[in-house]
Amino acid sequence: MAVEIDPKPPARTGAPSSPDGGRRRVVAMTIWGVAFVAAWLVIGLPTDPVYAFVWIWAATIAWHSARPWRSHLRFARDWAPVVVLLAVYTISRGFAARGATPHAMEMIVVDRFLLGWATGGEVPTVWLQQHLYRPEVHWWDVLVSWVYFSHFVATFAAAAVLWMRNRSRWAAYMRRWGFLCAAGLATYFAYPAAPPWWAGQNGLLTEVARISTRGWKEMGMHGAGNVLNAGQIASNPVAAMPSLHTAWALFVVLFFLPSVRKRWWPLLLAYPLAMTFTLVYSGEHYVIDVLVGWVYVGLTFLAVNLAERGWAAWRAGRAPAVATGKRQPLVPAQAGPSPQETVPAPTDAVPAER
Repeated sequence: MAVEIDPKPPARTGAPSSPDGGRRRVVAMTIWGVAFVAAWLVIGLPTDPVYAFVWIWAATIAWHSARPWRSHLRFARDWAPVVVLLAVYTISRGFAARGATPHAMEMIVVDRFLLGWATGGEVPTVWLQQHLYRPEVHWWDVLVSWVYFSHFVATFAAAAVLWMRNRSRWAAYMRRWGFLCAAGLATYFAYPAAPPWWAGQNGLLTEVARISTRGWKEMGMHGAGNVLNAGQIASNPVAAMPSLHTAWALFVVLFFLPSVRKRWWPLLLAYPLAMTFTLVYSGEHYVIDVLVGWVYVGLTFLAVNLAERGWAAWRAGRAPAVATGKRQPLVPAQAGPSPQETVPAPTDAVPAER
């Protein structure tokens, strides 16, 4: 009987690649790019999570335009829970400080304690704006606005690439991202904290300008209005602790860092640092908000890693119990000599003569 030593790989289940697949992809992505720029100029940058999801989904369709529609609908099916959770998160955090007095002085005191030696006793936000902020917009203001905008797309764009390349890694990515958002949301309810621009408006700091998007306005652009924030129902000026802006930036980098060559690590790590500068300079967050956000990222990886290992160990321990319910082959429980081997063999030997 022939035995297959090197079995053939399983047949591909996806749609066969078209001979002109490369050209078709280029055309589809070009159409997507033109549509994105047109919508960006007319409607605004996709700062709304649902709006950003639509564009990311359209990008995956354009990239894999040769695939059947059921493949694209699978993207919507997998991402629907993510969009729903993000919508719930966005709406819920708007009620985190309803009826509560936000914390503000604690962050001011801590920032002065941490960096007052380098800023002459000033809060880093105030010190940076005193040295860099001018009525006219400079190139660094435009760069700051683009870094700020990346918060709304970088995390989900990375997730979309993972979904197309490795769905199991995408699931691991989304589990950690969901845990991080849940931890941040719980903190907003437990400890509503105001950002520097709020403290400046209420006389706790010298005047602080909120300038995170002034670079867009200089270029004649704006952010798309958040459909979830219609009528300011979900606006939340006191969701500063922790800074999920910088937490998301660090989370994306740390998730991919082990799979990237070390020579690229400084470039990747520059992104959360650039986000930190952006948030502090533009009056959106204190330095302590950023540091706590980084701590949350570390705790997220630790907690989810432990949970996944525990789940894997539980499944591995459950597998033998399930296997015992199956019919076992008739094999002796213990290896040993057969009954025939235990009986002395007869002998015809004649005793030797003396």
